Amino acid sequence: MNKDHNPQLTSAEMAGVWGQYVNDTAARSVLAHFLMTVEDSQIRTVLELAFSSCKNHIEILQNLFEQENFPTPIGFSKKDVNLEAPRLFSDLFFLSYLKNMSILGMAASTLAIGLGARSDIVSFHKSVLADAVKLHKATKEVMMDKGVYVRPPYISTPDEVDFVSKQNFLGKLWGNQRPLTTIEMSHLFLNTESNVVGKQLMIAFAQVAKRKKVKEFLIRGKQIAEKHVNIFSQILLGDHSPAAMSWDYAVTDSTIPTFSDKLIMYHVTAMIAAGVGNYGTSIAISPRKDIGLKYSRLLMEISLYAEDGANIMIDHGWLEKPPHAPDRNQLVR
Repeated sequence: MNKDHNPQLTSAEMAGVWGQYVNDTAARSVLAHFLMTVEDSQIRTVLELAFSSCKNHIEILQNLFEQENFPTPIGFSKKDVNLEAPRLFSDLFFLSYLKNMSILGMAASTLAIGLGARSDIVSFHKSVLADAVKLHKATKEVMMDKGVYVRPPYISTPDEVDFVSKQNFLGKLWGNQRPLTTIEMSHLFLNTESNVVGKQLMIAFAQVAKRKKVKEFLIRGKQIAEKHVNIFSQILLGDHSPAAMSWDYAVTDSTIPTFSDKLIMYHVTAMIAAGVGNYGTSIAISPRKDIGLKYSRLLMEISLYAEDGANIMIDHGWLEKPPHAPDRNQLVR
């Protein structure tokens, strides 16, 4: 990145590059272990693509931080992963994980591009977005080739364009409801799938976490994810639409510490944050009152869960503080 003629980083640009760096260092540690245990050659190729992208992003950002005299975040390193630990996940789960992470990466990059002003920062996030799109495409192709890609529900093609003419389109809090719209269906399917992945991660992380509080937090998270999967699946099934498939065979019986508790907690809280964003968006695009109410209740539940996770990280000194504005009240004392 060339700093010439570039103004100071804005708060949004700082947030984007700081978050990208921490996320990529975390992903690098997780993917390093995946690469040590993967057996399938096709899946290895996709993992290598993801790992290479993370390394490239980290190198670019390290140079940027040096040019800007910006403190390089601590993030995560080799000490946060035990590469000697045995396999924790099945090869097929790697694909499900990469698919979910690439979707989150595309969303984060799009926001960073929209908020960026400096051309070099925007160009960087565009390259990150391109990497996420490439990874998503590669992952889906391998999943389809292996017959494990689950498509969202099919419906019949509309006969004509129509407009809403009655208030009952908005539904009611209980009782018989109108059929789901394709938009509502899409978000229910996405939230089901992401919770299925989250559930399996919680199970695996709970097996290998060292601290009792972390284990208890993860077991609680697994129960929450399972509950949310059941709720979203029931809405889809109630409309005679298929729900996302289960990956219950994805986790091995290994209990040997694989990742540091710090990395585990960061990964889980980052996924919760993504879930909060997904649920908020889902509320906004779901006109049916019963669906909006369910999302609102579940959003409150995972928000409280996220706070408990943050408290655990603070208690252990694991929560790295993002760049922040000066405390003016403190400065004038």
